Amino acid sequence: MKQVVQNYKSGELAVLDVPVPGCKPGGVLVRSAYSLISTGTELMKVSEAGMSMLGKARSRPDQVAKVMRSVATNGVPATYRKVMGKLDSYTPLGYSLCGVVEQVGAGIDDVAVGDLVACAGNEHALHAELNWVPKNLYARVPDGLAPRHAAFGTVGSIALQGVRQGEPRLGEVALVIGLGLIGQLVVQLLAASGVRVVGVDPDPVRCGLAERLGAAACGDPASAAVEATVAELTDGHGVDQVFLAAGGGSNQPVELAARLSRDRGRVVDIGKCRLDLPWNAYYEKELDVRFSRSYGPGRYDPEYELEGRDYPIGHVRWTERRNLACFLDLLARGRVDVEPLVSHVADFDDAVETYRLLKDGGLKAVAVLFRYPGRPDRAAEAVAPAVAVPAVKRSGARAAAPARAAGAPVRLAFVGAGNYATSMLLPHLTRRDGVELSTVVTTTALSAANAKRKFGFAEATTDLDAVLGDRSIDAVFVVTRHSSHAELARKALLAGKTVFVEKPLALTEDELADVLAAVEESGNDRLQVGFNRRFAPLLREAKQRFGARSGPAHLRYLVNAGRLDHGSWYLRQGSEGSRFVGEGGHFIDTASWLLGADPVSVYAVASSGNEDLHVVLRYPDDSTATISYLTTGAAGFPKETLDLVADGKVLRLDDFLRAAVHEGRRKQWVGSRLPKARDKGQSAELAAFVRAVRTGGPMPVPLESLVATTAATLAVRAGLAGGVPVTLASGR
Repeated sequence: MKQVVQNYKSGELAVLDVPVPGCKPGGVLVRSAYSLISTGTELMKVSEAGMSMLGKARSRPDQVAKVMRSVATNGVPATYRKVMGKLDSYTPLGYSLCGVVEQVGAGIDDVAVGDLVACAGNEHALHAELNWVPKNLYARVPDGLAPRHAAFGTVGSIALQGVRQGEPRLGEVALVIGLGLIGQLVVQLLAASGVRVVGVDPDPVRCGLAERLGAAACGDPASAAVEATVAELTDGHGVDQVFLAAGGGSNQPVELAARLSRDRGRVVDIGKCRLDLPWNAYYEKELDVRFSRSYGPGRYDPEYELEGRDYPIGHVRWTERRNLACFLDLLARGRVDVEPLVSHVADFDDAVETYRLLKDGGLKAVAVLFRYPGRPDRAAEAVAPAVAVPAVKRSGARAAAPARAAGAPVRLAFVGAGNYATSMLLPHLTRRDGVELSTVVTTTALSAANAKRKFGFAEATTDLDAVLGDRSIDAVFVVTRHSSHAELARKALLAGKTVFVEKPLALTEDELADVLAAVEESGNDRLQVGFNRRFAPLLREAKQRFGARSGPAHLRYLVNAGRLDHGSWYLRQGSEGSRFVGEGGHFIDTASWLLGADPVSVYAVASSGNEDLHVVLRYPDDSTATISYLTTGAAGFPKETLDLVADGKVLRLDDFLRAAVHEGRRKQWVGSRLPKARDKGQSAELAAFVRAVRTGGPMPVPLESLVATTAATLAVRAGLAGGVPVTLASGR
């Protein structure tokens, strides 16, 4: 299928061939009929992409701050790879469309194949021939409403949410500043609510359009006529509400809002404009400044948008989806008219030229629609809907690695191509001789296309079964979100593949048991979990320098994990597990590798009200390891520091930059005393994995060790609940 994309680094716009998205549970696959260009938001993104790197940084200081935090935590090289990888990727455009349901995912019963729906979301209602849309981001189109009009559903919901924030009442007077697409819709919604509207915009054509659509009067912001009209309509008191629907860097809108508002009036910001509030003016009138967040309650909440968890109507009357359905109803009943807003309808194949004309000013438009080839109608053809440490058991002898021709490259498939895969794994593999990146599988079409372009995959797809059934693929990397690791690893093992799964292997004991059941059923134990720190060159050399020990050792591992950004998927404990379940295996595996055994018991305590916790592991020879996983430390302090004490010696590791071995009064630096680039072992880990695949030899880490580490990580939860040590199986 085809999709409109943009490279944020170069500014390139393209209509790209990408795989068809899969129809996941909890949503529907929609074939687009019309999609709407947001002449405000989208053109701002297009313009930013054409800026220099300095210009991009100036326009997004929030992102610059995130980059600096990443440098402090991960170092310059890793941060540079991550940032440039994101910049030099195709990103999608679009967030408002109408189309026909082509396939229904599991758990969906409110629409059927062939239904016409309006869809929302900058990850789901894209300028693409097909989109997968979750339940709370689509609404059925009322009978009789034209698809081109229903394509306005998302921007209509934005305008509707803004009006709701202003709480207009019959007979009041409102001022709408900015008469672009959102402003024109706000004017109509207010007029339909019995509010008299004054519009402000420097474009006389837009002013005239707003007057035809219900505004009492409109004019230039510098015009005395606007103030005179407000005075006449309000008996000199000022307007009850001001709706800021303008963009740009001028502070004129907020100053005008203060001047024309009544005492204790409301000012609602809908657009993205400058907000340097003149303190005296806003204080003297005690103005109520409000923000309208996108389409309504539910926006930016992954549990609502992605997992389909609705808010009870008694608590949240107007959610994203209810706003969308309400706006469609207003359109169907003729209370709002979007046809006069349509300045241009372009064929989807002409998307790049359309954006160019809009950006260069060759096309003056309030609203532009893309019209898709073979637009489906309400009678579209039906398509069939998409329907304690466990012992490691193997059925007989270990399954032999698949026979490979001498000298043939190792053919790899990736399931998932997110930030970690593209910044920490794939760059190492593309530089390795004898490796062929065969296929990349993602649930979103564009991420697969990006990975194919940047890393040279031969194929990109959303069809996992086709990859697992491809006998020419030697190994499968599972680099998806945590909740899918165990199931994907299980399927790949049963398909006879060698499997590399990023940590964690499992989020629950049942998931771990399912993976081991697949090993037993298939006899295939060719599994590696991404515990990379034991492969870090600096730590391996330090362990060698430390030498063998005769007595118990004591290890202290401080992880300065830091706070997560709001909205991070790591915070979805209901579906993705706790942070420690996701990350803790790294540190337990490192401790067990340094101590040469698997733990026999786990004791855990946590601070009340946050994710700070301390985990004490005991080993068969009475060695101990204490892992302090803390989120409340200073951002500038190293993320990982480790001390290993035994036999009068101390091994000290500082964040994989410096290491030293102390013995008596002597201190021996490992490697260079001056910090080098941080290397946490990914490259060496991948080399060992590829070598095992190529030769058919043993996997880099025994399966028993991977299982023991995973079981110990999961036991932390039981330890926190019970307040006593949790006994594990005997160590190796």
